[in-house]
Amino acid sequence: TLTQNRMTLVKAYREGMGDIEDIGSENSSDIRKLLLYGMLCSDGIVEVNDDEVKHIGDPTETAIVLAAHRNGMTREEYGKKYPRLEEIPFDSDRKAMSVVVRMEDKNIVIVKGAFDVLASKCIAGNIEKAREINEQMSSNALRVIAVATKEIKEVPKTPKPDVLETDLIFMGLVGMIDPPRPEAFEAVKLCRKAGIKPVMITGDHVITASAIARDLGILEE
Repeated sequence: TLTQNRMTLVKAYREGMGDIEDIGSENSSDIRKLLLYGMLCSDGIVEVNDDEVKHIGDPTETAIVLAAHRNGMTREEYGKKYPRLEEIPFDSDRKAMSVVVRMEDKNIVIVKGAFDVLASKCIAGNIEKAREINEQMSSNALRVIAVATKEIKEVPKTPKPDVLETDLIFMGLVGMIDPPRPEAFEAVKLCRKAGIKPVMITGDHVITASAIARDLGILEE
């Protein structure tokens, strides 16, 4: 395995913003809202004790949950404040997950997943600008997750993707990185020295994969 399997959320973009924002502990209100929505549509758990952080669940989700936590929003507190009413779990064919939460007396659908998938399901938002930001993040070796939302009057008894995951309003993008293992650099270098051509197999987006491969010395000009 070339990377540490410890995703870290480092960049975010909110619809209507001019540029990408770095993730820290005091993000703008726009980005904080994006992180909150991303966290509410995640099952990953993060336990923070002093400086020790324990990730439980999908690394992509725990990266979002930890970024929200660092901005003062814990899953425990906000999960109670905005209870989940329904959900459609993540599916690798759909490349998305969706939930319905009760927020300020409204039923809010939150969908998170691959940008290309969510972009085709949005009826509002500057998708062209978002596509540019998505490519910019991906070319910097970031894995990008899109978040979209909408309000519904009635919560369906049996939630289906063709009901919850359509006519969405694009909300934003979060970019995370799974840092390469230090020993992976050495392994690639050693392979090249021995005349072996290293090849990387991955499920990541081709732009993200290329950036990581370049960093590791697998992909050369």
